[in-house]
Parts: sequence; structure tokens; C-alpha cells
Amino acid sequence: MSDTSRGPRKPGKPYRRPKKDPVRILAFEALRAVDERDAYANLVLPPLLRKAREKEGPDKFDGRDAALATELVYGTLRRQGTYDAVISACVDRPLREVDPPVLDVLSLGVHQLLGTRIPTHAAVSASVELARVVLGDGRAKFVNAVLRKVAQDDLDTWIERVAPPYDEDPEDHLAVVHSHPRWVVSALWDSLGGGRAGIERLLEADNERPEVTLVARPGRATAEELLREEAAVAGRWSPYAVRLAEGGEPGAIEAVRDGRAGVQDEGSQLVALALANAPLDGPDEKWLDGCAGPGGKAALLGALAAERGATLLASEKQPHRAGLVAKALRGNPGPYQVIAADGTRPPWRPGSFDRVLMDVPCTGLGALRRRPEARWRRRPEDLEGFGPLQRALLRTALDAVRVGGVVGYATCSPHLAETRAVVDDLLKQHPEAELIDARPLLPGVPDLGDGPDVQLWPHLHGTDAMYLALIRRTG
Repeated sequence: MSDTSRGPRKPGKPYRRPKKDPVRILAFEALRAVDERDAYANLVLPPLLRKAREKEGPDKFDGRDAALATELVYGTLRRQGTYDAVISACVDRPLREVDPPVLDVLSLGVHQLLGTRIPTHAAVSASVELARVVLGDGRAKFVNAVLRKVAQDDLDTWIERVAPPYDEDPEDHLAVVHSHPRWVVSALWDSLGGGRAGIERLLEADNERPEVTLVARPGRATAEELLREEAAVAGRWSPYAVRLAEGGEPGAIEAVRDGRAGVQDEGSQLVALALANAPLDGPDEKWLDGCAGPGGKAALLGALAAERGATLLASEKQPHRAGLVAKALRGNPGPYQVIAADGTRPPWRPGSFDRVLMDVPCTGLGALRRRPEARWRRRPEDLEGFGPLQRALLRTALDAVRVGGVVGYATCSPHLAETRAVVDDLLKQHPEAELIDARPLLPGVPDLGDGPDVQLWPHLHGTDAMYLALIRRTG
């Protein structure tokens, strides 16, 4: 099947202006921004939604429209691998030879056909109308022909057709079925261990829409206050966490607007709480967040430090991200300082701190629920770039803490090369460092493994796949 160019209109056939659908045009614009500018959907969508509401008016673009646009964008990105395999079976060329804007319209159409309850005729006709608006009549015909092929079967039938059998190639089967790159499937499986059931549950969880979780910053807001909001329910593990049911809007909550509360995954809250509650020998007066951007953990740590009369220094290399940290900490009830500094060449003296958090840059494979496009951007070779930086930052953290103090090494990735391999290398090179069992510092949280480090999982804990190792400096 060919992607035909726009041709002349047939004589005598009246021209019909294509119908502009603001929801699908918005979804297409978001996908183009993700593809062309390497943008993230969670950053692109909010301004596009605001623009649509202002342009169309609340009577023509309401909450249901916003919800549909959001589902179209995130659903298409999450299932991109599966949909690519289906589309590939319906065209006569490699997908790389299909123009990216055409592929985005096709993917949106396939998601409506195979991933939503939108009726088949409506999904096809709406996608063809979108193609007429953004691509032209010629390409709209191509889109129509492809989607009519796709519409002949449901998702399960297509998967049986395009995915290799599990027994022949387990990783490739899972990659197609659950829409993850093969290397990511392999890496997650290695980190998780176990058989087929566990990895399938994890991959399925990566494709589910995550809840919005709030944090009540101690001394400024309480979970009880947030629970009075509509659609709010208590967090699972953190005493400061409150979850918003589907449709809950954080920006509509006064405490969030005031900065007394924030949006923060419960896994991130648990990391900060574990470090704050780790047993110490000696004083507990000076805390450091050595990779503080964009500021969520720093804000929680700063509030916890203030309750004990301790001071937090929040350091972030990138000045614009340091600005975000300062914004998150603004109004903190106790003393703090925010600086822009390179954590591998720190301005502070060795042994200056009692507690140090080093939440290092990583591949982000633990947050694929929230940033589904990241799975398609990352490559195995990215690990080679992060590894030396992660090791350097952890060494800096150990140097920064005093004897008897504690370092928290955290990543939002479960990849073994970014977690245990980094920590093991430090322990081999520094006999003055020892691991603390982090599991008792996450009270009530099940399925934490053999320890002493902790790996959280979306399918087991409802959090991002945060990793934490607590390390005490003994000499």
C-alpha cells in the first residue's frame, strides 16, 4: 500500500472542507512535539490544553475533551511498539519510510481502534478527517486504507499475528505484546528476577495510567487537609501522601498552588523518609541533597530537617533546575540554602554533613508510566554515559558525609548497572563504607526483597521503580 501524494480533484466532484476536531488536532500536535523536539508529553500537554480551552471556549472544549486528548496522547505513546508492529503489517514499506506526521496520524487512529471503546466507524472517520486537515486529501486516502485494514481485527488477534511466539523468543514476544523495546524488557527482567508472571505484571503496570500523588510538606500542610479535597484518598505507604482519583486536578488545590503541598510519587517520598529516619551516631544538624533538581525530594527533606532543627543544603548543577529547587523550597519552615554547583566538584568541605541524599541522573526506566516516550528514546549505550557520573557522585556523597553519617544513593531506574553495580563498586573501593538495611525504614511496605537495599516496583507497590541504598561512613 502506498502513501499517495495529493492529487487533483476529480472534475465535477464538489470540494468538502475537512471538519476540524480540536481534540484530535491537539493530540496530533502533542505527538509531533514529542517526535520533532524530543519534548515530554507531560510538559507539552498542559499548555496545549490551556490554549484549546481559550480558543474554543469551555462550552466547546470541556473536561471530557481534555480527558480524551490526554488518553489519545498517552495511550498512543505507551502502545507505540505494538501499534508500529500492526501498522507495519498493513503497509508495503518499512515504517522508517513512512513520513513521521503520517505515522502519528495512523498511530492515533490505531489506538482509537484497538485501545479505546470508540466505535470503529467513528475512529476511522475521525482519523481520516484529521489527516485531511493536517496532511491533505492524498495522504488521507492512505490513512483511510491502512486503518480499514487494521479495523478488520481486534487487538488480541493482531498480537497473535505480529508477535513471535513466547516459546520461540520470550523477550521479543513480550516487547511486542507490552510495547517496550526488547533491551528494556531484558533489563527489567534481569532486575526483577523470577519467571514470566512477574515481568508481565511489571510491563502491564508500565502501560497503566499512574495516579496523581500529592505530598503534604510537614510544617506547612497535612495529609488530613488534603484528604478534605474532592477525589482524594490516603496514600498507601507514606504518611504525607494523598492520592487523587481519576480526574483530580492538582492545580485546583489551594495547598498545591501555595507550595505547601506538591505532586510527588510515593516512591520518591519513601526514599526521602528512609534517609531522614536512618539511625545516626552523633549530631543531626546538617543535611545535603546533592542532586536536588527539580526539588520534590529537597522540599520534603527541608521540611523534615526543619522539624529537627537541622539545615538543608540543596545543590543542583543546572542553574535553571536550581531555580526550580528554590521555588519548591520557598516558604520552608526552617533554614535552608540552594546553590548551583557540580556535585562531582563540590564547593563544600569533606565530612560536612550528617545526612546526604544523592538521587543521581539515570535512564529513568523506573518512571515509564509517567514518561512513556522515554522508553523509545533511551538506548543501551546511554548506560555507558551515566555509569561514570553515577559513581563519581556517589563517591562525592561519601566524602561529604562525616564519620557515622549516612548517604542515600537513589535512582529512578531499576537497571542493575545503575543500582547495585554502582553501590558494589563503591563498597569494594571504600572499606570505610557499609550498607544499612533500608527495609525497616519503609514500615508497612511489603515485597522489599532480601535487602539491605530496596527496589520499589509499579506492579508491587504502585510507585515508580525507585531504588535506594543506605550507606554509613564508618571511618
